[in-house]
Amino acid sequence: MNYKGRPNFTAYSAGSHPSGAVRPEAIAELGRAGLPTDGLRSKSWDEFGSPGAPKLDFVFTVCDNAAKEVCPLWPGQPLTAHWGVLDPAAVRGTAEEIKRAYRDAFVTLERRIGLFLSLPLATIGSLAIKQEIDRIGQQ
Repeated sequence: MNYKGRPNFTAYSAGSHPSGAVRPEAIAELGRAGLPTDGLRSKSWDEFGSPGAPKLDFVFTVCDNAAKEVCPLWPGQPLTAHWGVLDPAAVRGTAEEIKRAYRDAFVTLERRIGLFLSLPLATIGSLAIKQEIDRIGQQ
């Protein structure tokens, strides 16, 4: 999102139970796509509900486990959607199977981000946007 959505969007990634380190498989997948990885860090989504946190317009939960968790109340009432994908960090198997899980997650999210960025956000209302981002998450 930071690459394809610039300069209109700044994206952040966080989790409900951060591990404390960005997975090397995730870094490798971003590197294969030619995306920058400097400054990436593992962080809790609580960071974005704190005073002084960036204003969020949209929140997309992506891991399948997130749909079963109670999400925090986000300041400013951003539009939210669940874009669940298999959590590649939960995959157990060979190095190739784990690499494939990260690749699959990347491809799915890249496609959804492209669909999101193609929406005429400036000309449709928030209810229509909400319907569209929910639809994108089901694809």
